[in-house]
Amino acid sequence: MARPATRAAGDSPALLSIGQVLARLSPEFPDLSSSKLRFLEERGLVSPARTASGYRKFSPADVDRLRAILGMQRDHYLPLKVIKKYFADLDAGLDPAFPGTAPAGSILAGARRLRRDELLRESGADLELLQDAVSASLVPATDVYGEEALTVLRALAELRRSGIEPRHLRGFRAAAEREIGLIETALVPIARRNDVSSKARTAELAREIAAQLDVVRGSIIRSSIARLRP
Repeated sequence: MARPATRAAGDSPALLSIGQVLARLSPEFPDLSSSKLRFLEERGLVSPARTASGYRKFSPADVDRLRAILGMQRDHYLPLKVIKKYFADLDAGLDPAFPGTAPAGSILAGARRLRRDELLRESGADLELLQDAVSASLVPATDVYGEEALTVLRALAELRRSGIEPRHLRGFRAAAEREIGLIETALVPIARRNDVSSKARTAELAREIAAQLDVVRGSIIRSSIARLRP
């Protein structure tokens, strides 16, 4: 095991190698790799120091930022462009709204995990609605849920008040699968590459394409709603 980076007298805090950063973050993010960390550096999300020999050295603040970035990707499916803008605003001394569903501070403290009873209480849904949502493949079948499930169940509870049930939304899953097919086709050229950062680039491009598809879908819905107005 690599020894922790030593600290000269009066210097603080100790800097970490890329291997030590992986050791700290991998328990929370099992898919994290050195190529992913290098990719985040290439995209300007983190800027580790360099030794005279060119080795990366990460500060505790770098590790905190990486934990926040990875959490935002995993739990909120945010593209790196959005995450980068958020941190750029923070670095500029601004107070930007967090671009996800949770308060900004909660990301740095770790992603929320909710038990079933907590999910139902916070969403305002009942067990029947949750079971219907699982049957319609709108919410995963599990005992522990994240923010995404909470957001979806809250929306389903509101839709039910308008007479729209999860069974009416089964087509959403089929539509999502078609969009995944489009994304997979677009990613084929990058996925075939053998460079070390191809996996990270593929994942990030998938998020960016999904975000643009959201824009198009939202525009179509808004245009259709406009035609419904008396």
